[in-house]
Parts: sequence; C-alpha cells; structure tokens
Amino acid sequence: MKNIVSKGYAGKDEEGKLALWNFERRAVGDNDILIEIKFSGICHSDIHTIKGHWGKQQYPQVPGHEIAGIVTAIGKNVTQFKIGDKAGVGCMVNSCMQCESCKNGEEHHCETTGMTGTYGSPEKLSPTGITQGGYSNNIVVTEHFAIKIPKNMDLEFAAPLLCAGITTYSPLMKVKMKKGDKIGVVGIGGLGHMAVKLAVSKGAEVYAFTTSPSKVNDIKGFGAKEVIVVNSAEDLKPWKGKLDFMISTVPYAYEMSSYIDCVKPYGFFTQVGQPINGELMINNFNMIFNRVNFNASLIGGIPETQEVMDYCAEHKIYPQIEIIKAEEINDAWKKVVNKEARYRYVIDAATF
Repeated sequence: MKNIVSKGYAGKDEEGKLALWNFERRAVGDNDILIEIKFSGICHSDIHTIKGHWGKQQYPQVPGHEIAGIVTAIGKNVTQFKIGDKAGVGCMVNSCMQCESCKNGEEHHCETTGMTGTYGSPEKLSPTGITQGGYSNNIVVTEHFAIKIPKNMDLEFAAPLLCAGITTYSPLMKVKMKKGDKIGVVGIGGLGHMAVKLAVSKGAEVYAFTTSPSKVNDIKGFGAKEVIVVNSAEDLKPWKGKLDFMISTVPYAYEMSSYIDCVKPYGFFTQVGQPINGELMINNFNMIFNRVNFNASLIGGIPETQEVMDYCAEHKIYPQIEIIKAEEINDAWKKVVNKEARYRYVIDAATF
C-alpha cells in the first residue's frame, strides 16, 4: 500500500499563522479506514496547541479534531464501516487498547501509552513523524477511533459534536443531571452553547454566564432560562449557593472563586476549558467555606462520543455554525480569540 497524498493548512511555528501544505499520511492498514474529509470544526484547542500554549510542538503541524467526511477505502479487517459511510474523528486516534481504561471505553485515559492525539502526537507510521489533523482533505484512522455519523445528521453539524459536543456532554452525564436541575454554564462559545443545548434537552433549567452582552438573545434562543452578563464578581453574588452543577468552558485563566460559589454545598463545578499551561488559580478559603467539589474533565471515550452523536441525531440537536473557506482560517482564529465566533466555525474541506 502506498502512502496517502494529502493537503491541508498547517502551522509552521508558534506565530500560529496557517498556510497550505502538501504532505503524506500513512498507507491504509488492515484495521484502518480512509476518510475524505468534508468539514472540519475550529476549536480553541487548535489555537492553543499550534501557538505552543500547552507545550513545545513539532512543525509543520495540521490542527483539527472535529472531522466529518465519507469513507473512501477500508482495510481488510474492517467490519464496522464500508465505503460510502459517513464517519467522523474526534480528539484521539489511538491508545493501547489493553489497559482497564481502554477496555472500559475510556481510551482518553489510557494508562500505558496515553491516548494518541489526532494531531501533534508522535506516530511511527506517519511520514511526518507526528499525527496530522483535520484541516485537510483526508485522514487515515484505525476504525475503532472513528465515529459513525447517522444518515440523518448533516456532516457540517456532526463535526463540532466530536469535541465541543462530547466535552460538554460527558461531565453533564457524569453528574447524573436530571429534569429540573439548575445547571450553570460559564462561557458561551463553541463548547458553552452546546452545553446549554444539551442540558436543556435533558430538561434542566440552564443559567448561562457570559461576559458578552451581544450574545444574550442567542443564548435565550438556545433554551437558557436566564442569561447573566458578568461584568464583575458583584454580578455573581445573587447566585451564591443556587445551582446544582456548573460547567466552565472558559479557555483562559480567570477569577474562578465567585463562580464556584454559585454551586450548592457538596455540588460539583467542572472545568473543561484548558488555559495556557493548564494553570488556574483557586482560592482555597472559598473552597473550605462553600464545600463545592471542583474537578476537570477531558473529552470522553469512544463509546460515549458515539452516544452523543446518536443522541443529537435523534433529538435534532445541532451546533450553531458558520461555514468558512480554508483561506479564511487565520481570520477565524482571530475572531475565536476575540470572542467574535457565533458559535463554531466549520471549514469546508472542498476549499483546501
């Protein structure tokens, strides 16, 4: 088998300006499928990674882990996909598949090798030495790490579910959210707007916290019971101890204590946004008095990612997207950083 010729937009250094790049992917192996990418979402994690906010990177590197397309080739051992199927790839493309976490469908918590990220992870078989992501026209992936996209789900809506969808769905399910629960969502961007929609679909009362007044009407349209525009910590005091659960999608360090105080005693506050170097400040005086449990959450396993894809298809839950051409990626990145995205940019892969 020959390597796969590919082209996409890659970062060349920490400046983070992406440009067209021709490269090769590994040949389709016995357990692999080849996906012709149709759409790829833009996640804030792409920006953090390419700019080195989470550690040194190898370049050129093609970002993108919200990938949706059509299967165009399969290896001889593949049983779950056939040519012509809709398929997607999220944030990981491999793991050991032997440890307890992998066997339990939590491949993202692989205990031996760790998960192999969709881009930027060392990969011996890759001609570039690292995995290359979805801002490109195709991808080769082991079938276990591909997600089936139902026929009634359009590919442009499926793509953001593979990160923004699962990253918010998983912690909402972990707290066993039930109808009538008061759920707070902090940061209403690509992830946050999906958290609102998913929680509303489960019957929760959703309270959305944003620093962008221009998003209020949109957020109400997503089903939030109330939108709180936060200009200072004073705006959060009326909410002290009122919420059953709170999820924060904010991808930068911020003053968290006054938000955490909004959760009822012994409730949970989950941070899914990942700031530069992962560093957040928590005032422990607040924590000993509010008795709130703080934790963080990383995407979800393959079975749960399939679950959220199927759930959204069945209940017609779609991300709010804006489709862009490849040449618009750099401008879109600036808008994501400046909170101007409404709410997920999705790249039309036909324009690579």
